[in-house]
Order: sequence, then C-alpha cells, then structure tokens
Amino acid sequence: MDLSASLFGPWIAWLANALALAGLCVAAWRVPWRQLDAAELNAWMGACVFDLALWLLRAGLHPGLSFHMLGAALFTLLMGPWLALLALAAVQIGLAAGGHADWLALGLNWLLTALPAVVLTGVGLHLARRFLPPHFFVYVFVNGFLAGGASLICAAACGLLVLGLAGVYPWDALLEEALPYYFLLSWSEAFTTGLLLAVLVVYRPHWVATFDDERYLGDWPGKR
Repeated sequence: MDLSASLFGPWIAWLANALALAGLCVAAWRVPWRQLDAAELNAWMGACVFDLALWLLRAGLHPGLSFHMLGAALFTLLMGPWLALLALAAVQIGLAAGGHADWLALGLNWLLTALPAVVLTGVGLHLARRFLPPHFFVYVFVNGFLAGGASLICAAACGLLVLGLAGVYPWDALLEEALPYYFLLSWSEAFTTGLLLAVLVVYRPHWVATFDDERYLGDWPGKR
C-alpha cells in the first residue's frame, strides 16, 4: 500500500499521524535499549536499508494501490515486535525523504501496513509456541513462510478495507483487480521471509531475537 492523504482528507491523515506517533512512543518505551549491543544495532540498521530497497521495488495499479514486499514478518522475528514497528516507521520515513511517499500519510500507511503485519506475526509466534511442537522446521515454515505471506495479505486487506469504506474505489474493483495481485505477491513475501530466516538462523543465530537453540534444536547432534 502507498496511501495518499489526498484520498481521505487532511483530518483523517492528522488523526492517523497522532495515533501512529502514540504507538511509536509506546514501542520505543518497550524496547530494552540497554540490552542491545552494537552488533544488534548494526543488524537493525542494515535490515532497514534492505527493507527500504524492497519497498522501492514496487509497481502501481492506481493511486494508493502499490505492490511491494513488506518485510514485516522478518523484522518481527529478527528484532521482536517493538523494534520491528520502529524499523518499519524508519523505512517509511526514508521513502518520504526520497520523495517516494506522502509525508502527511505516513501515519496512515504505518497503521494500515506495519502495525497489522507485525501484530499478526507476533500473535502467530505466540500461538505456535503454545500449540505446536518446538521444532526448527515449525519455526521456519510456520513463523517464517506462512506468517510472511499472511502478514502481507493482512496489511493489504486493511488497506483495501479502508479504501472501500472511504469510497475511494468501488468494492468490485478492489476485490477483483487489486486483491488477486496481493495474493500472488504474498507468495514472494512468504518465500523471501522463510529463506532469509533459515539462512540467518544457521549463520547468524544471535541476530534472530525470537529463536532459541534450547527450544527449537533440543538434543540434535548438530546443535551449536
């Protein structure tokens, strides 16, 4: 999604900015900054740059309807939900600074893309830990692959719902022309998230905040 404030009116955009700012303040307060080392902060900044490149690789159908990968699920698994929310806000600010996004609509885009995608990934991780066996492939496939695809669909659904309720586009156009593209794109999001997560868990496990050797590897002979 690449929503513009002109599609909804200035008061909605300002309200969304206020709500997004409040949410980011909560996220910043919940991050254990003193426990983060230099390597983790460097990985966080590198992930932001990588995700910014993913957001720039996008195609547009109509104003407010753009297709690009999010990286929200990967961020959530690497950093935890609070840092992920801040990282996605930094990515959107970078887009606006480069002239690729509407400054006034930053809060709206964050609320409708970053927030639902991160929440869904976090809830999925909690449910998987509670109800599924603590297995490495469960972590990569369910929390990485499946959550990656579902997070993009969730964010797209939120954006399409708001566009439809606001009367920006007719429902049939949103459901028949835009939604199928997001389903196709979700496979790319799922594959990219699962693949990168698996590689990072093997070669840089200390970068993956939600991965625990004791839980997911157990007594494997190749355990680190």
